Amino acid sequence: MQYPEPIAQLIDSYMKLPGIGQKTATRLAFYTIDMNNDDVTRFAKSLISAKRDLHFCSICGNLTEGDPCDICRDKTRDQSQILVVEQAKDIMIMEKMKEYHGLYHVLNGVLSPIEGKGPENLNIASLLKRLQSNEAVKEIIVATNATPEGEATAMYLSRLIKPAGIKVTRLAHGLSVGTDIEYADEMTLFKAVEGRTEM
Repeated sequence: MQYPEPIAQLIDSYMKLPGIGQKTATRLAFYTIDMNNDDVTRFAKSLISAKRDLHFCSICGNLTEGDPCDICRDKTRDQSQILVVEQAKDIMIMEKMKEYHGLYHVLNGVLSPIEGKGPENLNIASLLKRLQSNEAVKEIIVATNATPEGEATAMYLSRLIKPAGIKVTRLAHGLSVGTDIEYADEMTLFKAVEGRTEM
């Protein structure tokens, strides 16, 4: 049996989300249809607003409504440290911990020759520009995931930055190999930041 076109389109839309297959998409589509009109309207508006009103900070690459983002504008943060992460969502995870008070830089991915991602596809040039224009930065903390691509990206950044006399550290491996930062608990993240090592 074929679903009516609006349901089929809704299922198709849900299947575009990561980790959502046909069964889950169908369940979500029918759940959405059963929602009251106000909730559906709020849901649709929040999707449109997130896509329309958010953009990347011109300094660090974080998702923000204003430019620069709140973190880059905050002069009380430690200006001598920049923690480099793969994605903007990693900043939210680190901020939840409430133990790191420096700045951030978002790479928007990692080096991955298989996927055709080289240094030119990442937000690396703007990081180097930040370091050239800001002598206050004394340490770069590389917080890429403990995956082969994350490790390769960390080593690449280390080779680029260390000649400038800036200390480059890596999160300690309180994070198990193969895990993403977004799935780590706060204590594991705290220990990883606390036990970082120089590269």
